[in-house]
Amino acid sequence: MLLALDDAISSAVLADRGADVEIFGIIDLASKIETRMGPISLGRAIQFVANASVLGYDVRGAMVLYGLPRTPSLRKWDCDRLWAQYGGALLQP
Repeated sequence: MLLALDDAISSAVLADRGADVEIFGIIDLASKIETRMGPISLGRAIQFVANASVLGYDVRGAMVLYGLPRTPSLRKWDCDRLWAQYGGALLQP
C-alpha cells in the first residue's frame, strides 16, 4: 500500500512540477528567522528543500504546499526522496 501511495505522489508531483507553490517552515540559520518563499515552481521547491541545509537553512519543519486543496503537503523527507529519484527531471518544463 505504501508503494502505491508513493507512486501516486510521484505521478502527481511530476505532472505538476512546473506549478507555482509556496514553502513554509524554512529557518535561516544566520538570522534564526523563518523565511517565506513563494511563488516558486514545484520542481525547484523540491530541489531547494532537498539541498537547503548546505545553503544555511533548517528545513526540518518545511512544508511545500501544491495542488488542489486537500492535497497533502510535501515534507523534507518527501523532497529528499523525490529529488534523489527524479533529480533534474523535476526542473524540466
